[in-house]
Amino acid sequence: MSDGHHHHEHPHPHPHPHPHPHPHPHPHPHSHPTGPKRHRHRLRHLFTPHSHDSADKSDTALESSARGIRALWVSLGVLGLTALAQAVVVVMSGSVALLGDTVHNTADALTAVPLGIAFVLGRRAATRRFTYGYGRAEDLAGLVIVLTIAASAAFAGWTAVERLLDPRDMSHVPVVALAAVIGFLGNEGVARYRIRVGREIGSAALVADGLHARTDGFTSLAVLIAAGGSALGLRFADPVVGLLITAAILLVLRDAAREVFRRVMDAVDPALVDAAERALLEVRGVRGVGELRMRWIGHRLRAEVAVVVDGSLSVREAHEVAVEAEHVLLHAVPRLTAALVHADPEPVAGERDPHLALAHHAPA
Repeated sequence: MSDGHHHHEHPHPHPHPHPHPHPHPHPHPHSHPTGPKRHRHRLRHLFTPHSHDSADKSDTALESSARGIRALWVSLGVLGLTALAQAVVVVMSGSVALLGDTVHNTADALTAVPLGIAFVLGRRAATRRFTYGYGRAEDLAGLVIVLTIAASAAFAGWTAVERLLDPRDMSHVPVVALAAVIGFLGNEGVARYRIRVGREIGSAALVADGLHARTDGFTSLAVLIAAGGSALGLRFADPVVGLLITAAILLVLRDAAREVFRRVMDAVDPALVDAAERALLEVRGVRGVGELRMRWIGHRLRAEVAVVVDGSLSVREAHEVAVEAEHVLLHAVPRLTAALVHADPEPVAGERDPHLALAHHAPA
């Protein structure tokens, strides 16, 4: 407490056993809303009980990481079998379109490896060097996925151009068509699973990987066109479809790169910021919301916010407001695991702003 400021942070998980632990020896009952808001608050607690202790926070984080790892193992198995079946048909038929699809499926399956490593690293506890933990490893895995998609696009495009310059007949056309259908079903199933789990646990990398698989499914259907063209005697159908598959891979590369870039640059959905502001303004004792920042660390959110309170409040009273503000944020913002709340006294006419002492540290 300096210059009327109250600085409050609870870097969850807390190493304390009591229901709403804070590293302070004094009691601080919550200042819950009154009237109808109070009854709604109690009902919410009745049907959605919660705790902010270390065990609960750790269990939630470990559970989300475990779900991500499970999704990766399942998709690795499904796509691995799909790519293996397609590879056998490629050897039999010599289809360049199916070859491009097989390479893309193989690359998609292998992206599970760096992402799985990232999920395992993200479960490690924070250290004195990595004070925010290892969640950023997930974003690095997203970059590896983007590079893998780019490499598969380059290989598929090069193979298609080579075959366009030296066209050949496709053999075993019905088998190629069957392999294309298998590729579509395998990829679409994996895509739905990855995207659903990724969105539920807040993993941009897993969602990007799911989008990658979905595009693979549609490129598998494009192989059917190549098989149909070859059945009609159109030798150029196979390499042309191979080029179309390359274009489709480039489209998913754009979407995946944008998703990962936003996460690396700490972008969040503005709707989350709006929800946080609305929730804070309903907290009793909060007279305004100043600077509000949110960022993803892996698939978990952290927030930093300055709230305006009555300048005549005691340290303990301001602390109660800050505790309740954090409490409300944890309920209002999905996947938020920690919040730093700074209480600013409401300005009084003629009073010197204590923040002026920090003005010379502000970036130019």
